[in-house]
Amino acid sequence: MTNSLKETIEAVRKSFLTALDSFPSDTHEIEVLKSSYFGRKGELAKLYAQMGSISHEDRPNAGKAINALKEECSRLFEEQEKKYITPDSTQTDQLDYTLPGEAQRLGSKHPISKTLQEVKDIFTSVGFHIAYGPEVDDDYHNFTALNFPEHHPARDMQDTFFVQKDVVLRTHTSNVQIHLMENSEPPLRYIVPGRVYRNEAISFKSYCLFHQVEALVVDKNISFGDLKGTLEYFVKRVFGSSVTMRFRPSFFPFTEPSAEVDIWDEKRGQWLEILGCGMVDPAVFENVGYDPKVWHGYAFGLGIERIAMLKYGISDIRLFFQNDKRFLDQF
Repeated sequence: MTNSLKETIEAVRKSFLTALDSFPSDTHEIEVLKSSYFGRKGELAKLYAQMGSISHEDRPNAGKAINALKEECSRLFEEQEKKYITPDSTQTDQLDYTLPGEAQRLGSKHPISKTLQEVKDIFTSVGFHIAYGPEVDDDYHNFTALNFPEHHPARDMQDTFFVQKDVVLRTHTSNVQIHLMENSEPPLRYIVPGRVYRNEAISFKSYCLFHQVEALVVDKNISFGDLKGTLEYFVKRVFGSSVTMRFRPSFFPFTEPSAEVDIWDEKRGQWLEILGCGMVDPAVFENVGYDPKVWHGYAFGLGIERIAMLKYGISDIRLFFQNDKRFLDQF
C-alpha cells in the first residue's frame, strides 16, 4: 500500500474523530454528518474509488485498511448516535397525524394516447388482432412489395427519411402488412398502430412525425362492401351516429380500387379527410406468395392526430408534440 494512501486514510480517520467530538444533537445535522462520511459521495466512498489506481499487489492490504477504518468509524458513530437520538428526540416535529394529507396531482393520458387506445378498443371489439412492426425498415417492405414503382414520388427525398440507401424511416405502417403476410397464412385480421415519418414541411396541419393505425383483412370472399361496413361502424363509434361521411375515389399503389373517407365538419363547414382505404391489389398478394384468385382483402390507414384534432377541436397538430402543460392539462 502506498504511503500517500496511508496518509489519506489517516487523515480521514482524524477528521472523523474531530467531527465526533462536536457531534450534533439535531437529527437532521446527524444525518448530514453521516452522509458526509458514509454516503455514496462521502469520504469513505472516495477512498474506495482510489482502489482502481492501486497496483494489484497492494490492493489486498489497501482494501483491508479501508475496511478496518469503515468498521471503526461505523462503531464509533453508532455509539455516539445512541447518546443523542432517544425515543423523545424523534418526536421533536410534533406531527399531527389527524391532519388531512397533501393532495397529490394526478397525471392524465396524452390526447394521442387516449385516441389511439379508443381506436384499438373499437377494432379489437369486432375481432381484430393487434400487430407491431419495425419503424426502421428496408426499401422492399416500405415500398417495393407494396407495389410502389421505382420512380414513384413517395420515394423522393422530400417525402422520405433515408437512413441508408435502401433503409428508411417507414413512411406508413403499411410496411407491417408485408411482414404479416410473409410470416402468416391467411385468413388475417389485424390492425397495426405505430409511428411513421415524413420529410415534410412542418405546419399547423402536417408534421414530420405522426401516428397511424393500419388495418389488413385477408380472407376468401372479402368485398368492398365489407370494407365500407367496417369503416362506417368505426366512424360512428368515434364521432357519433349523427356524423355525415362519404367515400371518395382515390389512388394508392397497394390497393385497387381505392378510396378516401371524409367526414363533414360543422365548425369549419367543410369535408375533412380522415383515412385512406381500398381492396388489396393482387400484385401485393403475388409479392408475398398469396394466390390472388383465392384470397381477397382490404386495407385502410388512418391518422391518429387527425382523428384527435377533429374529436377534441384542436386546430394545430404541433400542439401534440410541444409538451405545453397548458395544453395537456385540458385532457
